[in-house]
Amino acid sequence: MLNIADIRTEYRENPIGIDVKSPRFSWKLKSDRRNVLQHSYHIEVYAKADGTQRIWDSGRVASDRSVHVGYRGPQLEPRRRYFFRVRITDNAGEISSWSDLQYFETGIGEPSRWQSQWITADAADAADRQTMSPLLRKVFTLSEVPAAARVYVSALGLYELWINGQRVGDWLLTPGWTSFGHRLQYQTYDVTSLLQRGENVVGAVLGNGWYAGEIGWSQAKAHWGQQRALLLELHRVDGGEPSLMVATDSTWSFRWGPIACSEIYHGETYDARQAVDGWSSPHTSQQGWAAVTVLDHPKDILVAQENLPTRVTMTLQPVSRLRTPGGDDVIDFGQNLTGWVRLEVTAPAGTAIRLEHAEVLDQEGNFYVKNLRGAKQTVVYVAKGRGREVFEPHFSFQGFRYVRVSGYPGELPLESLSACVVRSDLEETLSFSCSSPELTQLQKNIVWGQRGNFVDVPTDCPQRDERLGWTGDAQVFVGTAAFNMNVAPFFTKWLRDLAADQTPSGSVPHVIPNVLGPSAYGSAAWADAAVIIPWTLYLQYGDANLLEEQYPSMRAWVEFMRNRGPSETMHSDGFHFGDWLGLDSAPGSYVGATAIDLIANAFYAYSTGLLAKSAAVLGKEDDYREYETLHRRIVEAFQDEFVTPNGRLASPTQTACVLALWMQLVRPEHVERVVSTLEASIRERETHLSTGFVGTPYLLHALTRYGRVDTAYDLLLQTTYPSWLYPLSQGATTIWEHWDGIKPDGTFWSPDMNSFNHYAYGAVGEWIYRVMAGINPVEDAPGFKSILIRPIPHAAIDWARAAYDSLYGRIDSEWRLHDGRFELTVEVPANTTARVEFPHRTLTGWTSDADGVDLHQDPGGAWVALGSGRYRFSYEIQSPERR
Repeated sequence: MLNIADIRTEYRENPIGIDVKSPRFSWKLKSDRRNVLQHSYHIEVYAKADGTQRIWDSGRVASDRSVHVGYRGPQLEPRRRYFFRVRITDNAGEISSWSDLQYFETGIGEPSRWQSQWITADAADAADRQTMSPLLRKVFTLSEVPAAARVYVSALGLYELWINGQRVGDWLLTPGWTSFGHRLQYQTYDVTSLLQRGENVVGAVLGNGWYAGEIGWSQAKAHWGQQRALLLELHRVDGGEPSLMVATDSTWSFRWGPIACSEIYHGETYDARQAVDGWSSPHTSQQGWAAVTVLDHPKDILVAQENLPTRVTMTLQPVSRLRTPGGDDVIDFGQNLTGWVRLEVTAPAGTAIRLEHAEVLDQEGNFYVKNLRGAKQTVVYVAKGRGREVFEPHFSFQGFRYVRVSGYPGELPLESLSACVVRSDLEETLSFSCSSPELTQLQKNIVWGQRGNFVDVPTDCPQRDERLGWTGDAQVFVGTAAFNMNVAPFFTKWLRDLAADQTPSGSVPHVIPNVLGPSAYGSAAWADAAVIIPWTLYLQYGDANLLEEQYPSMRAWVEFMRNRGPSETMHSDGFHFGDWLGLDSAPGSYVGATAIDLIANAFYAYSTGLLAKSAAVLGKEDDYREYETLHRRIVEAFQDEFVTPNGRLASPTQTACVLALWMQLVRPEHVERVVSTLEASIRERETHLSTGFVGTPYLLHALTRYGRVDTAYDLLLQTTYPSWLYPLSQGATTIWEHWDGIKPDGTFWSPDMNSFNHYAYGAVGEWIYRVMAGINPVEDAPGFKSILIRPIPHAAIDWARAAYDSLYGRIDSEWRLHDGRFELTVEVPANTTARVEFPHRTLTGWTSDADGVDLHQDPGGAWVALGSGRYRFSYEIQSPERR
């Protein structure tokens, strides 16, 4: 039976408040048959939930496209809900039933449609109040409750919204972090159920957040502005013309609330004795409230919510209580995480309960905070003294596993504390397990690192006075990230900020949004995020719109490099991080030994090649020819400059070898020498790596591409320092910034820069998924419309399985080495095809559980072509020789 499932609009189920002019629809096919492909689709869009007032009928469209199918009807009206349904026909002629009606709802649209004014409680020169959070509110009366009502709201700073005593929604840290000088998100909430006949109150709490708070290690505040402000409109949207009911203006009032201090880095101080009872409820006294000030601030920067919201996605309970040698009362949650502690307590009025957060304990087992640098990560709750009190921070988050408790009279019960995991609520799309418990745990640590650092932007770390959107970290990790979670909306938002912060000459800041100033731009491998990330997302999701949107930014960065060096084929000027944290660095340096100009020109070639591919995808034929030619010339210049006539690299480090091999920068006749040089370096170090941020992501890929599978697995399974598995022996539950963040004797790497939740080295996840498990996209049919399943097993692992939920459905690859046989089970989703390449050259006694599947043999090895369905193959391993 043919069915349609998981229908999305712009990657989301039934979104409200989108400002996309031509939304795109996606759906998955479900069938109990194999080899199912879509033959045609039919979409209808309506203005009414009862299926009347049809505004667009696509008709039956002969197409196998079921992802990113664009709306092509009349222009959509703002603040309107539209309903749609889909029907498809498959390649056997079976016609599905119409799907249930789905919906999407447009937002305000053009910024000129905003009718409200920015309002603030902050005087321009009142720095003494800057740490406190104001309460803002408006009392209004309704003669009747509308059938549908929406609030559209944004802030300079962070906000929480309340109506009639109830919190609006569960989104956190809104409106999020963007390049506030260019772009500011607003959110849309359905508040119909919160309104009542008669008197109503809408209220908001404001915090400093990224806009006005302290961001960066220089202790600088107010990067975008000092005055926090609110912008809000409440509209009736229950049919006919939407009508404005409430807007922020000079009639609103404010007073100071119980949040005495709240900063992203430092935590929050909340005095419950200062709480204003009923402040957002009707029939509350206006005494003590003052008039707000209207603030002149632009609205043309406003955009609808782009990323998925930040939420509490899970809650963890303490695993133990520790009394440290120093006498501290410390709670262990068993997992390094990002978020905060929910406190439930009964205490006398004025009791100040102090919660301090840390990632690790020191060598003696004491609470360790030196690696936090200037970040305090401290929450103070002052009890009101009226029975059970429940508290969570509002405008701060912490990176922690351990919490030091003080100030409570007696011992705070463990059940009084729970850890709230806070992150962008991205759908997790991959599961992995294998016969090695260490590798299975490593993959879990990689996912936890992503959870902890994907809080609206891809940050380097969640705990110290940094937490910035480093471009280099995001670039090396995006391939892994896109398997672990659906990151398309997340990176769409971030890449728009990257383009907004890009200089007119095309240079890209080190961090996005940029808080490091006008000189922090243009490092190779970091700025190449402008090209590598859009291309990676295109391969993963088949989203040509994103590639098209980012193409000017991609091209601008390549042109910047082209114009920066001594010739258009050499790029070397300016500051570069090099192979950051490479283990072959000179004493006292963070930069590895690989020549910086080699790295710069390797990435110049790599990005130019990806730009040429992008131009071809987008039909920009002139650009394709130009950049393909430029790429070839850059590679030739690289070979002339950095490779001797006999194939020796001028900078023969592991990272140099990896880049030259993975980015295909050496002549074919020199490949074997470079691979041998890389392998010899690894073996000379007793099977250890020396690569840093630049080389590590590609290390195992380069080895396996050129046949050094044993060496790649030996590195992956290495348990002594430096290796991916070494931190597990020290109790790691996330990925570390340094291979030896904690040394074997329990001492630490330098406290200056020692994060224990830093996802960059977790980029090895992509190798685990694409090489070990064998799940790969195909450039000619991206987004997994066509799938290459090519697992590469190893005798040290008995079995491995990965399942990836693509936009078309689940892709499953599971292999086992058992009794001298290789067994492979794969699942291919409907409306896709797959090529399965077997890892051995000789397949004796090959069997398949499916009729009509032919085994093909060519010089490269054995393979089968599959349609959708689940399949099982098995054969006897006669020889360890691989394809």
